[in-house]
Amino acid sequence: MGGAIFGYDISISGGVSSMESFLKEFFPEVHRRMQASAGVGNYCKFDSQLLTLFNSSLYVSGLLTALLLASWFTARHGRRPSMIIGGAAYIAGAAVSGGAVNVYMAILGRALLGVGLGFANQAVPLYLSEMAPARYRGAFSNGFHFSLCLGALAATIVNYNAQKIKAGWGWRLSLALAGVPAVLLTVGAIVLPETPNSLVQQGRDRGQVKALLQKIRGIDAVDQELDDIFAANDATTDNNGLHMILSRRRYRPQLAMAVLIPTFAQLTGISAIGFYAPVLMRTIGLSESGALLAAVVMVIVSSASTLAAMFLVDRFGRRTLLLVGGVQMFLSEALIGGIMAAKLGDEGQLSRTYALALIVLIAVYLTGYGCSWGPLSWLVPSEIFPLEVRSAGQSVTVASSFLFTIFVAQYFLAMLCRLKAWLFFFFAGWILVMTAFVYLFLPETKGIPIEQIEKVWGKHWFWKTVVGVKDVKDAQDGEKL
Repeated sequence: MGGAIFGYDISISGGVSSMESFLKEFFPEVHRRMQASAGVGNYCKFDSQLLTLFNSSLYVSGLLTALLLASWFTARHGRRPSMIIGGAAYIAGAAVSGGAVNVYMAILGRALLGVGLGFANQAVPLYLSEMAPARYRGAFSNGFHFSLCLGALAATIVNYNAQKIKAGWGWRLSLALAGVPAVLLTVGAIVLPETPNSLVQQGRDRGQVKALLQKIRGIDAVDQELDDIFAANDATTDNNGLHMILSRRRYRPQLAMAVLIPTFAQLTGISAIGFYAPVLMRTIGLSESGALLAAVVMVIVSSASTLAAMFLVDRFGRRTLLLVGGVQMFLSEALIGGIMAAKLGDEGQLSRTYALALIVLIAVYLTGYGCSWGPLSWLVPSEIFPLEVRSAGQSVTVASSFLFTIFVAQYFLAMLCRLKAWLFFFFAGWILVMTAFVYLFLPETKGIPIEQIEKVWGKHWFWKTVVGVKDVKDAQDGEKL
């Protein structure tokens, strides 16, 4: 449900932003440009900083929540309470958004949703990584992104039907229905157990943690995993996890991944397509209904590829999926930019053939993303940090993701207006950079117990020079003790 709400909120705003009833009520200038038959270029119809603030306010709020509150709270009180608070904040945000009477109330509702996002995205990936057995951790953690895709699918279907409501209140239904998965997340989190790793952090006795771990794993022989968890917790010498990450060399590889992987994921251009897929479809000349229907088809494709990734990630590994997905995204995004540059000017529309080709290429792009950077940008950072700094590390991951999501959400429409089709070449260039980064700097973590992943950095050709052999040996000696 944490993933479903995230996906719903990403996709619902893009669809609502293309609904004429919503634009007419809150963004009349954008609506007038849409209706104009001349004088407004195809690429600039939706260029409005207030409209993009409506979208990006969710992530500004989520960024501040993750950095200032959710990390500390999740480490101190556990993953489960954070999910409960996140669900409650989501419920409040959905109510305010659906009942908005002016644009500022709508933005406030999005900000409240951002508080829920900050808590849920902090806690849910950690919960999944810590609860899953090592051999299935990739599949379980990728379930977060698969659920995100299902939430996005639900949002696009809701938008497709809501825009048909002739009375003009369909956008209210779209925004308010975010409360449904929020209620399920809140109620579900109440009955879930806390993770054994978090209980150890909170000082619970070994017998209690062992009993929970035996119940979760379904076996009695859990002493090795239990020893790893307690050893990781005993290695903590500083209660300020963020300070530890920033000040100690042994955490530099994890810090680099926590910042760069979610940043790269946003620079694939996925948020631009996720937020504004219906807007892009209208840009190339599709009707309001046709644009939303095309978005539904693309989300189905993305969901199917993410489901496939759940079964592939623990078989072929993280690196393989990221490399193959990177090549696929680069080729499709370059072709998207090429078609738009050659065939879509400021005036007129694409022919039916080229519009269909563009939709197919976007689907190919989404398939590559759904099998690689989509799920793995959450999986890899959530599994690489040692227990003593895991919550703080996840806050860095969430903050980095939100920071660049804010940038893309706030400036995509302005960049589309000014760069036109060249914007897609901009994203394609970044995909080349991130694919090279994975090839050179990301070690494989497939099948390694979560409390032993730290050892891979000391064996990597580059990172062993960063962390230092002595630091790696000291960390391993601490685990043995």
